Amino acid sequence: MSGTGHLEHGVDELCAPGALLYEHALRNGPISAQEAAQAPCLVDAGLLQPTVEDVDLLEPVAPATALHRLLRSSAERVAEERRRELALAETFEAWMRIGGRRTTETQQPLIEVISGKRRINDVLTESMAEAEHEVLTIQPHTSYGSRTNPATHLTAMTRDQELLNRGGRIRTLYPHTLRHSPQVMARYEDLVGDVEARTLDEVTDRLICVDRTVAFIPASADANHALEIRHPALISYFATTFDRLWQLATPMYPEAVQQPTLNGITPRQRAIARLLVEGHTDAVIADRLGMNIRTARVHIAKLAATLGSESRAQLGYLIGQSGILGQERQGG
Repeated sequence: MSGTGHLEHGVDELCAPGALLYEHALRNGPISAQEAAQAPCLVDAGLLQPTVEDVDLLEPVAPATALHRLLRSSAERVAEERRRELALAETFEAWMRIGGRRTTETQQPLIEVISGKRRINDVLTESMAEAEHEVLTIQPHTSYGSRTNPATHLTAMTRDQELLNRGGRIRTLYPHTLRHSPQVMARYEDLVGDVEARTLDEVTDRLICVDRTVAFIPASADANHALEIRHPALISYFATTFDRLWQLATPMYPEAVQQPTLNGITPRQRAIARLLVEGHTDAVIADRLGMNIRTARVHIAKLAATLGSESRAQLGYLIGQSGILGQERQGG
């Protein structure tokens, strides 16, 4: 993120502030470098350029010219990716013939890519229907928000309850930010059986491990692709990692344990302090702790007020001097 609050993105993308500023320049003529600093992506993408008369003034490039330039860049990337695909296909073609003689078509792949949210949900439901013992899940964000498809939510609740009815067990790890989420708590109010939940400052990306025989993890940031994993070594690794995180986590359900506040610093503020000292931006801190950036900044401001900090640089120094990170390790 830039100092102006502009979110970083690819040069072939156009953010809302950038689009508004570019349209303003098209309608009203050149803008100052100070105005352009609000959306540096316009210069990076070649949509604004210095005027001949004054380099401190930036004029908009004609839309047709800019579009042609961006499309050409995009086409070059597509062509390069296509060349890479062809090279990989040629390399693996001979190996696939060897593998075909040594494997049978009935063997289930150890790692398989599943595409489409509906297909992912169907495959997960099939695996849950065969489960007999335990499901381990890590949820960095609630899957039960207002944007969740009601049918998808009902399917998830039904398959969870059916496992519990068969005597199975469900354990879930959430970030601390979801300890009091109405959507999360409503889920546990609706389930009957051996269900437990705990929380940590940070959790890994989403994981669902069924009976320690099959696991599902994201394969894309937009959740449209997932990996179905049956490799024994990977499954063992996921389960072991979950168990170790579980031992470090704070109980949330069925019996919640109150997180301690030390010297006026809350557990969430201590987690933020640790990430601040590591040099992370507000956006990264918010993402890693499962909160929106506005909430993260509110906590940073409260932390600064508690420690008497007047600047971001001084805050890092005061965090180190306060000893709260040492207390975090002792208290955890």
